[in-house]
Amino acid sequence: MGSIFQSIELLSKEKGIDAQIVLDAVKDALLVAARKHYRTNEEYVAELNPATGAIELYAVKRVVEAVEDPDREISLSEAGAFDPPVELGGEVRIAKPTDLLGRISAQTAKQVIYQKVREAERETVYVEYSGRVGELVNCMVKRLEGQDLVVDLGKTEARLPRKEQSRLESYGVGDRVRCVIRSVDKTGKSPGVMVSRAAPELVMRLFEQEVPEIYDGTIIIKGCAREAGERTKIAVHSRDRDVDSVGACVGMKGMRVQSIIRELRGEKIDIIEFSEDPVVFATHALSPAKISRVAILSPLDRHMEVIVDDSQLSLAIGKKGQNVRLAAKLLGWRIDIKSEEEKRQEVESAMAALVAPGAPVSVLIDHGLPETVVERLVEASIGTVEKLGTMTPEQLEEIPGVDLEMVEQIQLAVNSYYGQFEAVTGPVAETLQDQGLLETSAAAGEESEPAPPVAEEITAEPALDSEPEPDFATIEVSEPQAQERPAGPDGEDASGLTEVERNESHE
Repeated sequence: MGSIFQSIELLSKEKGIDAQIVLDAVKDALLVAARKHYRTNEEYVAELNPATGAIELYAVKRVVEAVEDPDREISLSEAGAFDPPVELGGEVRIAKPTDLLGRISAQTAKQVIYQKVREAERETVYVEYSGRVGELVNCMVKRLEGQDLVVDLGKTEARLPRKEQSRLESYGVGDRVRCVIRSVDKTGKSPGVMVSRAAPELVMRLFEQEVPEIYDGTIIIKGCAREAGERTKIAVHSRDRDVDSVGACVGMKGMRVQSIIRELRGEKIDIIEFSEDPVVFATHALSPAKISRVAILSPLDRHMEVIVDDSQLSLAIGKKGQNVRLAAKLLGWRIDIKSEEEKRQEVESAMAALVAPGAPVSVLIDHGLPETVVERLVEASIGTVEKLGTMTPEQLEEIPGVDLEMVEQIQLAVNSYYGQFEAVTGPVAETLQDQGLLETSAAAGEESEPAPPVAEEITAEPALDSEPEPDFATIEVSEPQAQERPAGPDGEDASGLTEVERNESHE
């Protein structure tokens, strides 16, 4: 029996688990085999005998005066034969032979031991690898299971599913491969370590190995968005103003990034300079396209609109939307990308919507038209403001129930309604002003209407180096009148002052 304890120690060392866990598994297996062999309801316990190294089996019974359940109870007189000092209410242990357990019971015990050891091994693997998610590991392809690969991590096996593989790559048994630990699951049949070659963390770990500035913390990786086998965008930021983050990652003649591209079998990599300003960051992230302007539509919803030249639209969107999709993942913003032509058509549609052709006559209530008049217009089949605006006063008077006073009210309300569209206001006007397509009303007024004459106060003061001039009272002269004065000899105007004297007086 001592060999059992030695076997437990060897098994625990081989599987890398605690010997006590294996011992408990053997005890549980012995109890299951005993219940299956003896076929009773007795309560069994198994204990290790430290002197012999054997595992002994006992039936436990409680001492009572009157036995009602022989499988679990025993009388005081019978209990004295097994344990003389026992008292009522105590327990006695009756040794059971284990050599009587047959081949079927031994096979059952083997299955229980195997299950318990496997659970303990799964728990050990989970504890070791659960804290290493995202870590880069070197492994070897052990076997193929359909499209999935089973790789050897050394202490355990890991699965590389097809969805976590790059479409540019294919491996055979015995190939060495670098992966990142994607997840660890202890609920499956085997220790569930899953590795990945398609995760963005793989690119980040490769940059940390190739770029010393990232490893020592001078350059920080702020984010990474990847579509495996196609393209990766990685944002980097330098803590040192003297260190170029993008240049350090590219390396001299591109040596650093080229080694990563070779590891990824030719996958394209965009290295982007990070910025706290989402507008600047979006401009960088959408490279190689050139961005005209970026507008934040909703900071709370993280929604922005990007405008590009018509020639840059396809480049900004990318193949099947890949470029803008990766940029949106990298920023964490929703990006609406439009060309200049699309934006212009959108603005024109918004401008046309302001006119609101065919607006119901009920809107005139907000412009001072009584509801009774509106009801009479509707009864006369005049349902829109546009139709109402084309009618003459004579035609309005022909409407039943409409008199001359009502006609005046109708005309005032219609004029008030259309007057609100003389100047563009609201969000569309603000958008147009921001884009330089619409000037403010004040600026438009300055260009369209001439400024009224501004009166100036001209006070003639005696010149210091000349004869004293006669005293002049304060004269208010408007600029148009001053320009229309006939010039006298030697450049004098009607006031008798030369141009130089008038300028000095004005100053």
